[in-house]
Amino acid sequence: MNSTETEITSVKVWDWPVRVFHWTLVASVIGAYVTGESKDFERLHHTLGWVAAGLIGFRVVWGLVGTRYARFSEFVRGPAQVWSYIKSLRSSEPQHFVGHNPVGAVAVILLMALVALSVYTGWLALADNAAEWTEEAHEIVSNTLMMLVVVHVLGVLWSSRTHGENLLKAMLIGRKQADRQAGIHRNWGLLGLALFLCVLWFAYTQLRA
Repeated sequence: MNSTETEITSVKVWDWPVRVFHWTLVASVIGAYVTGESKDFERLHHTLGWVAAGLIGFRVVWGLVGTRYARFSEFVRGPAQVWSYIKSLRSSEPQHFVGHNPVGAVAVILLMALVALSVYTGWLALADNAAEWTEEAHEIVSNTLMMLVVVHVLGVLWSSRTHGENLLKAMLIGRKQADRQAGIHRNWGLLGLALFLCVLWFAYTQLRA
């Protein structure tokens, strides 16, 4: 094989902190949404909301200092590049990205922003003298968030079919088929474990109180 050829193999793309963040955020957001209307699960609802807030805070930091495909600088792109990617989907050879594609990146940022806004409006609604609009705003933001989650899932399924790769599996095992040199070199397993244990510890202390 000469130096200009690429060797396609299974490489590490998503580190452990990214995967732990992703799946614990999924669980906390869905859990908070399901328990939002029940007084019996009010403490659980609040706990899951704070878990989601903490996870977003962690992801912002990891998006600045984390591994290659976790960094915002790697996958957040301007409108021109997003539009270029969308146009390429109509061709027989659409643009392919090892990490998030430009449309997926937009979804990631919007989801993070809506989670943060949902937590913030929920916090405002908890005040003793909270205005009525805060509860209504929290409900609107939360419903919008869940609609975007559904769109995101459909987009993942569609993108998996378009590009011939299982994106759901990739986020589970952290690996994708790509050029050998494209993979990350460190999984940060201990940090991922620490993040997961922090989530469990926080949830336990809040629900036990």
